[in-house]
Amino acid sequence: MAAGLIGGAALGAGFGELLRVIVEASKTAAMFRDNLEELASMLSPIEPVIKEIQSFNKAFDKEYETEQLVEIVKRGKKLVTKCCKIRRWDIIKKPYYSHKLLGLKKSLERFCQIVMQTHQARDIKEVLFETKEISVGIRKLSLKEGSSNGNGMCNQAAVMGPCRVPEPRGRVLGFDEPLKELKVKLLKDGVSVIIVSAPGGSGKTTLVKQLCQDEEVKGKYEDNIFYVSVSKTPNMELIFQKLLQAKDYAVPEFQNEEDGLNYLEQKFRQLASVPILLILDDVWPGYEFLVHKLKFELPDYKILVTSRFAFPRFNDCTYCLKPLNDDNAMTLFRHNAFLQNGNPCIPEDIVKKVMKSCKGLPLALEVVGRSLCGQPVAMWLKQAKQHSKGLSILHSNTDLLAYLQSTLDTLDDEAGIKDCYLDLGSFPEDHQTPATALIDMWVEQYQLDEDCDAFIKLHELSIRNLVNLVVMRKDDASEADSFYNDHFVMQHDLLRELAIYQSSFNPIEQRRRIIVELSRNNFPNWWLEEKQQPLGAHLFSISTDETFSYNWGYIQAPEVEVLVLNFRAKNYVLPVFMEKMDKLKVLIAMNNSIYPAEVSNFQLVYSLSNLKRIRLEKVSVPSFSTSSFQLKNLRKISLVMCNISQAFEKGTNKMSDNFPNLLEIDIDYCDDLMELGEGLCDIVQLMKLSITNCHKLRALPEGIGKLVNLEVLRLTSCTDLMALPETIGGLSQLTILDISDCLSIKNLPTRIGELHNLTKLSMRGCSSCNLPSTITKLQHLKDVICDEETAYQWEFLKSYLTNLKVTVHEQDINLNWLQIFV
Repeated sequence: MAAGLIGGAALGAGFGELLRVIVEASKTAAMFRDNLEELASMLSPIEPVIKEIQSFNKAFDKEYETEQLVEIVKRGKKLVTKCCKIRRWDIIKKPYYSHKLLGLKKSLERFCQIVMQTHQARDIKEVLFETKEISVGIRKLSLKEGSSNGNGMCNQAAVMGPCRVPEPRGRVLGFDEPLKELKVKLLKDGVSVIIVSAPGGSGKTTLVKQLCQDEEVKGKYEDNIFYVSVSKTPNMELIFQKLLQAKDYAVPEFQNEEDGLNYLEQKFRQLASVPILLILDDVWPGYEFLVHKLKFELPDYKILVTSRFAFPRFNDCTYCLKPLNDDNAMTLFRHNAFLQNGNPCIPEDIVKKVMKSCKGLPLALEVVGRSLCGQPVAMWLKQAKQHSKGLSILHSNTDLLAYLQSTLDTLDDEAGIKDCYLDLGSFPEDHQTPATALIDMWVEQYQLDEDCDAFIKLHELSIRNLVNLVVMRKDDASEADSFYNDHFVMQHDLLRELAIYQSSFNPIEQRRRIIVELSRNNFPNWWLEEKQQPLGAHLFSISTDETFSYNWGYIQAPEVEVLVLNFRAKNYVLPVFMEKMDKLKVLIAMNNSIYPAEVSNFQLVYSLSNLKRIRLEKVSVPSFSTSSFQLKNLRKISLVMCNISQAFEKGTNKMSDNFPNLLEIDIDYCDDLMELGEGLCDIVQLMKLSITNCHKLRALPEGIGKLVNLEVLRLTSCTDLMALPETIGGLSQLTILDISDCLSIKNLPTRIGELHNLTKLSMRGCSSCNLPSTITKLQHLKDVICDEETAYQWEFLKSYLTNLKVTVHEQDINLNWLQIFV
């Protein structure tokens, strides 16, 4: 006990000193004034509480907590002192220290909670009640004189509780359409939970606050709208207090959480003559259980949640807030950039350029607009020039950078999620990136066991709203087999720029990933240096446009494991220096023009002996068997929208000699493929062969039966394919066969009955396909996915195939797939 008293005294003295240092620093450290004033505002009401606790000789319950809090106060004082020493010409240091101050604020918020938990001791609870309310940032109850209504509750008109919805700060602009859409969701019958989800800075909280000002919403819920800011580490007891005190209910001491929930539900039932709306603002992953716990069975009771994350279990009731369109973005930007009665002399084209750099993100529009308000034309021109050069607004606006940086604090470094996020900058802006390209990178770069392990990381990024995962054709069966060709990734431009910015802190030779965009002969300075140091990057991404001259020069990048080449051209020249990338595991070459490109220097690929995965998009692929080479480590080849009519023709060399350990070939949307060359059948070690959306493919080679190790054969949407060859019976190891949407196949081959290891057959869209009698020999067949027209044939066969499950597929197509080709 004595140790606790001493610790409490030390804490009180240290706290007072920290507050004094923060207040003084806010007057002198202009660069961090906003951060420091916010800290002072939060801590000032706590100081008298600490003094009063000490006057009652109350120690903290746990000595180790006291020691931790003393340490936080010491570190806080040291940090604030450092901030005071930073001069305005050291502005490059601002993001780092702003981020540190944000971390201090979060630690002190926890400190305030512990102070107030001590403050709630029975013998001082009544004396310190109003001060406690200030400490947690809740307004005092504004009690007017009035009598009780008999339910232990004061007159509602006399109460201004701590859970009332705060009004939006300033005018709310640009949200007319989202307000209408969200209002429809809220007032819709049968919906009890609504999630408003978007990245940080998108205006989720502002949108919800403004919604609560709507007359129709206020008319329905009256005084039964409750607002709770949940944040990263919610305290259930504190939430109970806020909700109960909003109506001036007495707050008893609860034995446990369940006791508190039961009491809260009882009080809500007393209010339920008018519908109740509960708003949970800023809910973080791992705490969505709050929604379930607070989901009481009451008439027309709704819970409205805001989160920068997505919660899969609530997908059906999620409203995704999108960036503002140009018109709304300009309205919001002008409101912040120009004084109401001012006459800005800024040229309209400059205003538009700066506005565009904010990418429709409300936070960016407000922060950048305010930073330029009242500034001379020269400052506007500087900002516009940076945008024209492709520089992100993050380079010139440290406040915005510090805010977005907080989004990355939630990423798990140990699980490699943050590295995966930073890799996303490797692909062009406003581009739908194939999930399979990212999977190829991550499996090899981070030594993952399976493709599904990489997809899990992508899913984690999607949940955190750092990417938008778009599924063009929903097919749970394919996902279960780790087939992700219909999954694409899109990312908000500012989040992509944040990834690139985060990757550029170190000197160029020390960076883990290097991302460059080249046009004409405009190279970064380090590229042209005569005495260039070897680069240590593991990932190298180079984007070029049609004006690039392909005078690559020479750089040394011996550590590169993943090379991403994004280009837009009819003819492309591979960089000569890739020949020396001895550790290269993954090569991704993606052409973003309309037609496949002719690629020079393709033979350089054959010199990359450590290569494990190759992915080519919109490229004319030469024959793989005319040259003598050996890529002994190559495991997978992916060809998407390529010209490949010659790629698998027999040549002077066997493909099995050139690719002795190739296990997977993926061919997708290759329109010139009419017949698959016999050369492919020499790769007898092949385990997966996917030929999808190749609408002109008429026949498979007769030699396909030689692929005795093949386990998966996908032929989805090969609409002109007339039949499967009888030699398919030689595929003794085949476990999955997918002929979905092969509309021209009328009969399955008789020898299909020899596929004794076949466990899954997908034939969606094959309603005219007849089954041979030998199908009854497939005794290991467990899953058939088909249309209703074909299902009756399979139902008849269940007496022979006792383990068979027949699933009638309902097709779910997302027409956003059309954007892939734009």
